[in-house]
Order: sequence, then structure tokens, then C-alpha cells
Amino acid sequence: MNTFLQYNPTKLYFGKGQIEQVSTILEKGLKVLVVYGGGSIQRNGVYDDVMKELKKIEANIFELSGVEPNPRLTTVRKGVDICKTEGIDFILAVGGGSVIDCTKAISAGAKFDGDAWELITGKAPIESALPFGTVLTLAATGSEMNSVSVITNWETKDKLGWGSPLVFPTFSILDPSYTFSVPRDQTVYGIVDSMSHALEHYFHRTENTPMIDGFIESLLRTAIATGPKLLEDLESFEHRETMMYISTTAFNGTLMNGTDGGDWATHRIEHAISAVYDIPHGGGLAILFPNWLEHVLLEDPSRVKKLAVNVFGISPEGKDDTEVAKEGAKALRDFWNSLGAPSTLRDYDIDDQEFAAIVEKTFIKPGVGTYKEMDHESVRDILKRSL
Repeated sequence: MNTFLQYNPTKLYFGKGQIEQVSTILEKGLKVLVVYGGGSIQRNGVYDDVMKELKKIEANIFELSGVEPNPRLTTVRKGVDICKTEGIDFILAVGGGSVIDCTKAISAGAKFDGDAWELITGKAPIESALPFGTVLTLAATGSEMNSVSVITNWETKDKLGWGSPLVFPTFSILDPSYTFSVPRDQTVYGIVDSMSHALEHYFHRTENTPMIDGFIESLLRTAIATGPKLLEDLESFEHRETMMYISTTAFNGTLMNGTDGGDWATHRIEHAISAVYDIPHGGGLAILFPNWLEHVLLEDPSRVKKLAVNVFGISPEGKDDTEVAKEGAKALRDFWNSLGAPSTLRDYDIDDQEFAAIVEKTFIKPGVGTYKEMDHESVRDILKRSL
């Protein structure tokens, strides 16, 4: 194991009825900016619950709606303008990972004199941020308990991940019943996204990590057992509860303790694809990750074999490591396909016409992959496998 420091200041309020904590946490009379996406929180009652709590503390409420599934810089700028013009004290993100990611950028941009894109690209340091909390309505990204965010600049077709210890949520409300109205396709993307975060952490090069490896394997097995049951009953509190905790744990820092942090090349490639084509993040990951496994196992099948045996229960008897590893990659694809996730880029009408641009955007920041460091030809190979 490597030496490590674990730090996560987010207070997690998990369970039914936890929205009532909002009025006990926040001080009276605050100027609060509520950030959300489309109209789903108004249809399912979450909006009313949030407003009820804010009215209890006599908050001066401002709203920013319409956050996109791949949150855009233009929306971040709108939020920053509101914060600066109205003197906002606190931001409350009500939604899934996109809303929370957008809120993180707003919180940092509100305390910065320049444009928020300078912070996201790393051209300027993040030195301060407005405090914010979250009310989660979609289990997928883990953004409710981490300090990273992904923002798309649609003008330049760039989608960048960034982060800072200053943009941890101060608190997050996780009520599984708030995810009952999430449609089937978005539920599938959430399962894929959560599992992908665990898989990114799993593919590291650090030795002597039996506990973390076992933790990740257990999380993946639980997702595999729970996912199909949830899709059969989208309003099951039990299954929503399990998947919600899986998605939070998969990306709150726990799974990287003692390791080099994992690979993350698949996420970098997906960000480049969705920067060009604006596809669902979970859908892109479902297409790419099995092909990334097939690419890396040709050079070193050992870790993919371990995944195959310990997560998918594939027997290694009478087979060499590469054979077992290939069965593992196929098992992952077959499972995601069984849920209804896409399997090829052509499912989104994507061909090879923009591959050159996608490859270049993958390397917009240096260093792609740690388990296997990618070069341009490696990324092209994964893209070709994904057609």
C-alpha cells in the first residue's frame, strides 16, 4: 500500500425524510440560490419539500433552473452572475451529478474575479468558494460526496474534469425515495456510471491492497445483484437505497485509499466523445469500458482475470490468463447489455468521422491512464473497437 491521507468533510444525511435536516443546518435569513435541472423535481414533489424547508428558515430564495445533463459553461456563468449580483450566501443543488457539478463550478466562480473557465482549465488557482449543499435525486456520479466536477464548454467542444478541496459539499441529503421517478434509461446509466467509478479505482498498479480490492469487488458484486432487481421495480425503496449508497461510495475517496488512485483513461475518452456528440455519460462508459478491458488485457491480462474470477465468478480451470480475462470483459459487456445499456458508438449514430478530434481532446490534459498509459494509437484502437 501507499501512504495516504483520507479527507472528506461532507456530512451525509442518508435515509427517508432527511430533507428535514436542511432547516436545522442552515441559518435563518440566508440568501440561497437553488440550482436544478428540468421540471422533474417539481413533478415529483422534491421541489416543494425543499422550498418548505427553506421557508422555515426565512431564506431569501433565488433559482437557477435548466442545468443540462452535460452541464455547460454558459449555465455556470449564469449562476456566477446571480451569486455576485444578489450577494448569495449559500447554494443548494437539487438534482443529480450534473446539477451538483454545475453548482461546484458556480461556487468557485462566485469567489473569482475572472471567468470560471480559467478555474476549470487550471489557468487560475481556486482560492475560495461559496458553501453549498446537495439534495440528491439521481444515483450515479458520486458528486454529492466528492470534490470533483466535469463541465462542458460547448463553444470550444471541450469537456473537462477538475477539482478542489474547496468544493466538497458541506452536506448532502440522500433520500432514496427521491429517486423513484428516475426513468429506466437514466437508472441504467446510473448503474453503469457507479460501476465504472469502482472499476477505474480497481485498475491500479499498487501492491498489497487486498482490503481495498476486496471492497471494490464486493461493491461490484452488489451492483450486479441489485441492478436487475431495481429495473424490475423502479419504486423499490430497498433497491434504490442500495444503489444510492453504492454510487456515493464508489467515488467519495474510499476506494482509492492506499493505491495510486486508479486509471481513469476510459473517463477521459468518454469526456472527449460527449464533448463532440453530447451523449449520456453512462451510455458512453457502457460502450467504452469493455473495449478498454480488451485493449489492456492483450498486454497484461492479470488484473482483468482477477476481475473475471472474483466479480463475475468465471472459472479459470483449464484456461490461460488471457482466455479468462477475455471472458471477464465479455461478462461486463453482457451484464450492461442485459440492463439495456448501449454497446457500440453506432447506437448513438457515431461513426469514425470525428475520431481524430476525439483523440486530440482526450489528450487536452497530459497523462491519460495509469494502469496503462495511453498514447494516441491506444485511444484510436479503443474507439475502433467501440464502433
